[in-house]
Amino acid sequence: MTSQVDSLAAHQPGSLPISQRPGRLRGQRLPLVPLLLALLALFDLRVELQILLDHFTFTSLAAALSSHLLAVSVLLFTPSLLRRYRG
Repeated sequence: MTSQVDSLAAHQPGSLPISQRPGRLRGQRLPLVPLLLALLALFDLRVELQILLDHFTFTSLAAALSSHLLAVSVLLFTPSLLRRYRG
C-alpha cells in the first residue's frame, strides 16, 4: 500500500525540486510580460507624475486617473499579474 502512495507522491508537480521541474531553468523565470506592462504604464504616466510631483492638486490627480485609466489599472493589477505569471 505504501509503494502506491510513494509512487503517486513522486508524480505530483510540487514533489520535484525547482531545478528539475519541466519548463524551469535554474529557479523561477522572471515574468517579463507584467514587468514590461508596468514599465510601459510608467512611461505613459511620466508627464502626469512629473506634474503631480511638482505641484500636487486633487484636480491634477483626477485628470491623470481619468485620462490614463489603462496605465493606472495596469499598475494596480501588476502584483496580481506577477503572481499569476510566476505560477
